[in-house]
Amino acid sequence: MAPRTFWKGYMKLSLVTCPVTMMPATTEGEKVRFHTLNAKTGNRVVSQYVDSVTEKPVRDEDEVKGYEKAENDYVMLEDEEIEAVALESTRTIDIDMFVPDHSIGWVWYDRPHFLMPADEVGQEAFAVIRDAMEATGTVGISRLVMYRRERAVMLKPRDKGIVLWTLRYGDEVRDEDDYFDKLTADKPEAKLMTLVRKLVDERTTHWDAEMVNDPVQARLLDIIAAKKKGKKKPARPRAPKVETPDNVIDIMTALKKSIQAEGQRGRA
Repeated sequence: MAPRTFWKGYMKLSLVTCPVTMMPATTEGEKVRFHTLNAKTGNRVVSQYVDSVTEKPVRDEDEVKGYEKAENDYVMLEDEEIEAVALESTRTIDIDMFVPDHSIGWVWYDRPHFLMPADEVGQEAFAVIRDAMEATGTVGISRLVMYRRERAVMLKPRDKGIVLWTLRYGDEVRDEDDYFDKLTADKPEAKLMTLVRKLVDERTTHWDAEMVNDPVQARLLDIIAAKKKGKKKPARPRAPKVETPDNVIDIMTALKKSIQAEGQRGRA
């Protein structure tokens, strides 16, 4: 069954407008999820907010967002006040600027979404905006209300569609200079580089989604399947022995041994 549409609205560039739909490009729907149960009764455990001082349960209608201005002193905001801050960009992706494709660092990328024309009427307008960005090597920048907050978003052409990335806020990204500036800029020896490049070449392969599979999830599914059939849980595999590296390492010797091991693995 096809997933329900996550978002519907319009994409706009000056006077060119087309209806679009959007779906998250990633999903966590296949993850193994657990409920917390009472082991004695088998019933689900229900969580509940409790007042930190009176220790009495708080009703849903009495819950409110609070910003701490001082210790134990809060400014209270209703949901309606928060939602009313930025409603203009709720249903329209108004592209108001373009930037070079590779000028936005990866650290700013947040969540990807697939953007598509909503109907045949809008396909031509959608295609001309997409292809213009592709031809000029640019990405579009807009603002949109998503996940209860107004966010900067980036529109990047990809194949027949557009990938819309939400971008992180400025206060969420740390300055890399605070960390990388402390590192030395010394170049490694040419001999070492030659050996490392040989290792890289021998281990270079094509990307495959299996490289990022989740062995823990697969193991959990095996256990669940066994329990459904009333069997004992499968035997736990032995963890591979991890050798502790020496504190003092002769890099040249280590690289030569690595290349020798790679050759033996290749012949095997």
